[in-house]
Formats: sequence, structure tokens, C-alpha cells
Amino acid sequence: MQAVVKEAPDPESKPVGAMNNMPKPVLLLVVASLLSVTAYAQEMPWEDYEPTSTLVVPEHPTPRAKFPFIDVHGHQWRIGEASRDDVAALVAEMDKMNMAIMVNLSGGSGERLAAAVKNSEQHAPGRIVHFANIDFETIDDPAFGEKAAAQLEQDVRNGARGLKIFKNLGMSVTYADGTRVPTDDPRLDPIWAKAGALNIPVLIHTGDPAPFWKPQDKYNERWFELKERPNRKRPPAPSWEQIMGEQWNMFRKHPNTRFINAHLGWLGNNLGRLGELMDELPNMYTELGAVVAELGRQPHTAKAFLIKYQDRVMMGKDSWAPEEYHTYFRVFETADEFFPYYRKRHAWWMMYGLGLPDDVLKKVYYQNALRVIPGLDTSPFPD
Repeated sequence: MQAVVKEAPDPESKPVGAMNNMPKPVLLLVVASLLSVTAYAQEMPWEDYEPTSTLVVPEHPTPRAKFPFIDVHGHQWRIGEASRDDVAALVAEMDKMNMAIMVNLSGGSGERLAAAVKNSEQHAPGRIVHFANIDFETIDDPAFGEKAAAQLEQDVRNGARGLKIFKNLGMSVTYADGTRVPTDDPRLDPIWAKAGALNIPVLIHTGDPAPFWKPQDKYNERWFELKERPNRKRPPAPSWEQIMGEQWNMFRKHPNTRFINAHLGWLGNNLGRLGELMDELPNMYTELGAVVAELGRQPHTAKAFLIKYQDRVMMGKDSWAPEEYHTYFRVFETADEFFPYYRKRHAWWMMYGLGLPDDVLKKVYYQNALRVIPGLDTSPFPD
């Protein structure tokens, strides 16, 4: 049998297939582009990775809450100067998602608070309520606590439904000598006592997520957030435990004042410990602003927690972005699996629905807030 000898390909011959008629300069450009894409794929930064899931399971996007709800953690910084049209646009977005009442935690104090109340009541009666804030600029005044308490009383007369404390207390508020003001400083006690006497809640944001105090290394699950927001990295002292411990001690000192511990008290990753605190502190409530990602990654534990503490948890969102509420509704109301969160720096993991019972949903969505925040309009709610 005669052997078949194949000629070696001519290096000058044109490529075959789809590139057969492609001019050589164009071909070289295509090859270079392919090589560039391949190289990028090998060296692509982790934060650029956005895989599309191939999982095929039932999906139930939830753009509207099953029941009317109260968002106890909203921020509308300029509501006091908003036009009628601006307020109408805000209320229209609320209506789309079934938000009956928004609690604006950025009400300010004095004239600013009074203006916010007047403007929102004029353009959208009952739909937006306001919490007052404390100005710590005069913290060195020996009578600061008493004066701040008196101002709070005036703010309540002007329409405030509660008090919001921002995270600067306990971290960046200092006396003139540079000493940090702890949340449980006795000089602040008149404020908390006055809130109790006025029967208004104190919604307090203390500290930040505990990983912000840990090394920013490959083991830190908030690594991407710290890269994107480097100012959130915290020095080792005071520690997270110290800052949060001062808050818990303040709750203990004022059992007649109702406190709403914002953001699940930064214990959404440790619901067992949060439950222990709630068992110890019956005057402590909590809310869900910016932490639904913690619940969505532990559906069995989170569902059990919300059922057990169904009388103490309130709906909250934090930043105003209407489309982001949809993830909250889907986590609470469906049993969907492996669906995305809306902000990668908060969660690189996927969400799972809790499928909460209707009676628990009603409490989280509105019943608890109606019980804790005085003077809210009850007419939008089914019971």
C-alpha cells in the first residue's frame, strides 16, 4: 500500500472557515482582541466577576408588598423644602410598592423639624412622619443633657414622633479635650429619660458592622465594601464590642424608654446573640434597614428568629431607592432560591426567601410600628 503524504500548510495561505475572506490586518486585530479577552479573564479582578446563574427554579419577583407597610428607617433630608410636585412624586413611588407611611429619620430639630412636619402634612397628610435629631455641638455645656431634653420636648410638640440618634454618637462625638463621648454617658441620661416620659421611641444607629474593625484581608467578608468605601475601616480602639456594649448598657439604664436598635443591632450575622439581648432587654426593638442580605443567606435561622421575635421587629430600608425594596419583599414573602441582592458591597452571596406566615408579615410590616410609634394613621391598614 502506498503511503499518503500530506503537504504541510502554506504559511502564506488564507485561513479557512468564517475567516476565509478576512483581510490579514483585520484578522490580526481579531486574534489580538481574542488574546486580550483571554488574558483579562485570567487576571480579572474579583469585584468585576458577575456570573449569570444557570439555575432553573421557580421565580417570583415581588415589586409590591403583600400588605401595606411602614418603613421606619427612611431618609428625606430636604423634605421641608420640597415642592408639592416633589412630594407627590415621592408618594407615587410609595404607592407603587404599597408603602403606607414613611418615617423620615432626618427631621432635624427646631425650625427645620417644624418646617418638615408642616410641608409633608400640607402636601401628603399622614404619609410621611418625622423623628427629631440631637445636635451635639454644645456637648461641653454642663447642662447639655437637660437642654437637649427640653428641645426634644419642643420638637415633639411641633410634630416629631420619635428621636433618631446617628452613629456619630459613640464614635466621632467628642468633648473639647478630645475625649470620646460614650453612648451611655450619664450626662446624656436626661435625653433618654425624656423620650420615655414623652412616650416616643428612640431609633439609634450605633457603630458599624463588626468586620470593619477586623483586618482587611482575604478572610474579611466585607473586604469589597472596605475597598470601595475605605473610610469605613475602623481603628482597633474603641473596639466594636466596647461601642456596642455602651449602647446595650444605655438600654439597661432606661427600661422605661423604648429603643429601636437600628440595622438588627449589627447582629444579623449572629441572630442567636441578638435574641439573647432581646430576651434580656424587653424595651429593645429592632429594624431591618440595610441588613436584609443577612437574613437572605440564612433562611431557616432567620425565619425562626422572625417568628420568635415577631412582636419586636419592624420593616426598614434606609437609603431611598424604590427598586431595592423588591428584594426585601421577595426575601420575606416567597420561598425563592438563589436570587441576587442589589448591592455587591453588602453581599457577594445570593438570597433565599423566608416564606413568612401572613400574621408575622403583618407585624413586621406595620403592626409593631403602629404600637411603638405614637400618632400614626391606622386607616390604610387591614386590621
